[in-house]
Amino acid sequence: MTAVKSRFAVLFGNRGFFPSHHMETARAELRSVLEQNGHAVLMMDPRTTGVGAVETPAEGRTFAEFFRRHRHEIDGVILSLPNFGDENGALEALRDVDIPILIQAYPDELEHLGPQERRDAFCGKLSIMDVLVQARVKFTTLIPHTVHPQSPEFEQNLAEFDRVCRVVRSLRRLVVAAVGARTTPFKTVRADEIALQNHGITVETTDLSDVFARMDELDPAAEEFAAGRAELAAVADWSSAPEAALDNLVRLKLVLEELRTATNAGAMALRCWTELQKRYRISPCLVTGRLADLGLPVSCEVDVANAIVMHALGAASGEATAILDWNNNYGAEREKCILFHCGNVPASLMDDTGTISDHAILANTLGSGHGFGCNQGRIREMEFTYSSMLTDAGKLRFYLGRGRITADPIPPGFFGCAGVAEITGLQQLLQWLGKNGHRHHVSITPGDHVEPLREAFETYLGYQVTVF
Repeated sequence: MTAVKSRFAVLFGNRGFFPSHHMETARAELRSVLEQNGHAVLMMDPRTTGVGAVETPAEGRTFAEFFRRHRHEIDGVILSLPNFGDENGALEALRDVDIPILIQAYPDELEHLGPQERRDAFCGKLSIMDVLVQARVKFTTLIPHTVHPQSPEFEQNLAEFDRVCRVVRSLRRLVVAAVGARTTPFKTVRADEIALQNHGITVETTDLSDVFARMDELDPAAEEFAAGRAELAAVADWSSAPEAALDNLVRLKLVLEELRTATNAGAMALRCWTELQKRYRISPCLVTGRLADLGLPVSCEVDVANAIVMHALGAASGEATAILDWNNNYGAEREKCILFHCGNVPASLMDDTGTISDHAILANTLGSGHGFGCNQGRIREMEFTYSSMLTDAGKLRFYLGRGRITADPIPPGFFGCAGVAEITGLQQLLQWLGKNGHRHHVSITPGDHVEPLREAFETYLGYQVTVF
């Protein structure tokens, strides 16, 4: 899975009392840095306004029209302040912008504080932010307060803002394909579809009977079937699984991909037991893990909320995501627990090639041989971001935090794919989860992306967020 870099519109703020010659240099510097970091850049023709920047309200309206013409090409806007900048022009330029806005201000140099060189963007940035807040224009500001575009600090700011834009882009008008009815015993995964729709997220449902009919109609002699078979055979060790399980899992993967195309889904939530086990003698875990590695996160047990979370985490990290259970204590260690699921962890997040196994837990009631498809193994060592969400009285309530999958051993007889997670304040977190009605599922992705996720969720998407 590879993240698509954001496309930025860049405008420059000017105030005529201060040296305007900084605008030309800033234009070249911003374009160079953004393009070097893989971003597409849109700038107005510098001849459109007085010094190629926005100062007056009329010049601000010129940028606003430029933005309207190019709205569908842009993921974020960067307002660069080579000098103080004018808040009135900035407000006119940005008041109707409905995507993330980053405000970047150039630093002054102590040896260049005379009237011909000083910028005063340090002060101007505060004035512009003040007026934008008064007008309820949403924007992002990062540390340090002033930063040169050619500095390592700005590259870090740019990477964080890129993640903010990717998350916002990914969640606006997201479609989640819910495949099958909610698993009856799991009321914990219920979600309010109207609340989701009010936040721009659509749920499209498909009955398992339709999935089964499509699976049965597939031609095993078709070229796509052979390609799918080779793909899944290469993901894991099949030495302990029957050939029929591989064929049926190929059928399932091809049908889920058809549904993705038909619904334009960015994420999926699947009813994963027990109909698939009874009819096809498979568990879908390997398929869902593989789809996550291909950029389509699929949650278990029709957990629509965590399908959304997985999609957001993947947008932030540019890597695969996994849905897991808060599952076991790790002996007497209070800051550690075992995160687990039956075998759906993407191969990219595992420490080694997994082994396809029967579903040992469902075998307790279904009998052995009914659940092949669990990709058994261990989650690799990594820093990770975790999150989950629920709907409550029309609100979308998320939590976010950081943890680490350690090298601590798990007994070899432990079924499924699991890892020992070390999380500071774990016991307080677990208390909070229970008292606030959060589910037993949690989604993770590699890396620490808490801050860009929080910024996207709170500032631009209107979600409620608790950070641990």
